[in-house]
Amino acid sequence: MKKKLFGGAILIALISAALTLGLVCLLLGLNSGNALDLGRFFVALRFIERNYVQEVSRRQLIDGAINGMVNSLGDPHSVYLAPQLYSQLRAVTSGAFGGIGVYMGFKNGVVQVMSVIPDSPGQRAGLQAGDEILAVDGKPVEEISPSEVALKIRGEIGTPVELLIHREGFEDTVYNLTREIIKDKSVAGKMIDERLAYIKIASFSESTGDEFKSVFGELERAGMKGFVLDMRQNPGGVVDGCIEIGQEIVPKGTITSVIKRDGSKEVYTSDLPAAKFPIVVLIDENSASAAELLAGALQDTKAAIVVGETSYGKGSVQTLIPMAHDDGLKLTIAKYYTPNGKCIDGLGITPDVEIISPPTPHPMYDLNLDAQDDLQLAKAEELLRHQVDAGKILFDDDFWKTDAVSLQ
Repeated sequence: MKKKLFGGAILIALISAALTLGLVCLLLGLNSGNALDLGRFFVALRFIERNYVQEVSRRQLIDGAINGMVNSLGDPHSVYLAPQLYSQLRAVTSGAFGGIGVYMGFKNGVVQVMSVIPDSPGQRAGLQAGDEILAVDGKPVEEISPSEVALKIRGEIGTPVELLIHREGFEDTVYNLTREIIKDKSVAGKMIDERLAYIKIASFSESTGDEFKSVFGELERAGMKGFVLDMRQNPGGVVDGCIEIGQEIVPKGTITSVIKRDGSKEVYTSDLPAAKFPIVVLIDENSASAAELLAGALQDTKAAIVVGETSYGKGSVQTLIPMAHDDGLKLTIAKYYTPNGKCIDGLGITPDVEIISPPTPHPMYDLNLDAQDDLQLAKAEELLRHQVDAGKILFDDDFWKTDAVSLQ
């Protein structure tokens, strides 16, 4: 009797799926091969609806199916956003959100604090660059996507968030923080001496281009003849800021290209006749996205020497698609390429002079950096001073073509 009931349930599921499938195929104009794959989906859907031990809504099943499709891509930057997450993301993009003042990096399932904004809840609580986030509000980060981790940490101003933090050499610790409006600037600079300058870009926001132009102008008036551009621990951000800065310091030609699956290309360019000053760029393994694009443009056009560590390797473009039930889909639709046609996604920028130093906290706006304690900065200043003395960028000089140096 049970076999008959089970067989009848399967038959009903098949008939129902076939009718649904026929209508969908008619509407979408699918061929037989596509129809077969779609048929498998509808058979599973109808069978679960009719026979699962508990009643389950179709919307729940469809949401799960979409989430599964996105997860099957194996792309950490593509994610299905359920209504709550989609609502949080819209609040973030509109600026109506609070945070704890940390920039995070996501790689190989690890969520790491890349930098901490001064006078933020994160800094006051004692969070440091290099800290690993293990859980948010009790939810292990390996159970959720990177986008969900970021959105769970952001939220309504004045509300609490709990982080479980792992720090090398210490026991895992729970930090309780309260979200605030994060007041952030992205560019700062100073003169190192009467000729050399130091500019730090901590991230790329909508205001970064204007901030850079202001700092750059001040340093130029102060007598700058060359500068170190520090983008270590810069997680990227708004690519428009990278393009605006590139148009100030990258020589005439391509800054970056965006290429879609169909081969269509969008090229961002600079009209700058020539580089005005020698530049040495500092990057590390936490330099990502827009920071990598700017470093790659300067490196490919021979406008700068790049010093430090191979960067993070995030060179993809995402778009946000609103869906029918206040949910959304964030999907990778294109990749960025450097002027020489290199795709940095998953690879990063390889420095001209590699100096691997132990991970240490690196305050985003600390302009009192001591080159004696910062060996990457010391090398950058040495290379820059040599170029300023020579009055040109020395890309054919064996002086800077050194072997990789590991400083552990």
